[in-house]
Amino acid sequence: MHVADFAIGPLETNCYVIHNDTEAVAIDPGGPPRPVLDFLQQKKLKLTHILLTHLHFDHTYGVSELADATGATVLASEDDRYMLATEPGKGGVWGLPQVAPYDFAGLPEGALPLLGSSCVVLATPGHTPGGLSFYFPACKAVFSGDALFYRSIGRTDFPRGDTDTLLRSIRSKIFTLPEETTVYPGHSEPTSVGDEKRNNPFAGDFKK
Repeated sequence: MHVADFAIGPLETNCYVIHNDTEAVAIDPGGPPRPVLDFLQQKKLKLTHILLTHLHFDHTYGVSELADATGATVLASEDDRYMLATEPGKGGVWGLPQVAPYDFAGLPEGALPLLGSSCVVLATPGHTPGGLSFYFPACKAVFSGDALFYRSIGRTDFPRGDTDTLLRSIRSKIFTLPEETTVYPGHSEPTSVGDEKRNNPFAGDFKK
């Protein structure tokens, strides 16, 4: 299993493509998905699912186009559905474009069969009420969206964000994964669970 990263959209959101030899899953297409579509065509991969860590506009700009082009199933938390009717979900703020309408199927916490293996869906609210992280044991990777970053955590000053909830999510869900697990965040560079447990100034041992 392999991971490809495409920083796309107005806020350079990391869109990840996890794939084997025949199928692929995309996480958070936050901009025009042409680079992703070109990659899928080049590798001759079928995109089966689009997973959304949360529904802020900078993570969803490319969902409609990518789903229409591939027929992939879009999955996200029902706890974020309300956001489709709000500015943080619809876009159009700060001079940025609006998000093309899309729909999704609700995704609960637990095991999700993907790519001939298993993805573990982790509920990691705090940045948004329906924040999710996706752990792929086969490639020793967790995709944390805007919950956990290299030496930082997600913002909680947006409507319905909550710092205490986010810290609980990080410590009880992400920090309990094997320390060698690579953390692929929604923005900026990857890190690891062990590194953040020891050195994250907001959620790790460094804070103590």
